[in-house]
Amino acid sequence: MIDAMDKAAGISPDDALFTARRFRPEFVQGAEECRISVLHPAHDQGLAPILRVALARRMAALNADAALLEQYDTQLAQLDPTEQLLALARGEKDLEEPLATIARHVDLITLTPKRAEASHIALLAKAGLNNPQIVALSELIAFINFQTRVATGLRLMRSA
Repeated sequence: MIDAMDKAAGISPDDALFTARRFRPEFVQGAEECRISVLHPAHDQGLAPILRVALARRMAALNADAALLEQYDTQLAQLDPTEQLLALARGEKDLEEPLATIARHVDLITLTPKRAEASHIALLAKAGLNNPQIVALSELIAFINFQTRVATGLRLMRSA
């Protein structure tokens, strides 16, 4: 089975790297299950899958990952996003609340995580996010940034 990480890295079943990833199938399966749980969870905590995909697309753009951008563009188009969600996904900053605060937080953690402080979490709460939503957002940010780094690493290994 080709998973989203294989697709992002451009790996097919004939590639040695595809086989090498399967030496630890629990990592392949775990990453795919994590992807599904952060983008399309059984209980979305009030952060709808369409918002999650828009944010994933934004992070893929911040990380300049063309393959993931394409994947998230396709997913977003299938969900019929509003103009605000499209603006969020495109990386725009002039957004309505709470999207503006969420976008600033996503950008901060994606681009300069060392600058993050507890006060940034307080801003999310002030914008109206509850604790489960803040945790869900944090999980999404962590996974998408992990995904971009793993896909980049796999592409580099493939090109060697």
